[in-house]
Amino acid sequence: MTDIAQPRAEPASTLPDLVLYTRDRCHLCDDARDTVRRLLAERDAAGRPMPRLVERDIATNPTWERAFLTTIPVLEFGDRRLELATSPGRIRRFLDTTR
Repeated sequence: MTDIAQPRAEPASTLPDLVLYTRDRCHLCDDARDTVRRLLAERDAAGRPMPRLVERDIATNPTWERAFLTTIPVLEFGDRRLELATSPGRIRRFLDTTR
């Protein structure tokens, strides 16, 4: 699990982590990561609460690999999940529903 640096962080108890499930050599995962970082930077600039972005490589956990092999990149926020998080519009809508 890798923590990705954020411009500004709210107290840990304010928001759950935003988890991005990926794997090496996945160009869709790279694109999703870039989109999420850009959208979180916009959110930060607007003064909105910031979740901590945590990246998880599915190859490091057999359960994650079984669950997400065909649906990565996957975003999780609390009890919500966005599979095949490849569209900037879908990712934006997913993040916009976070408080």
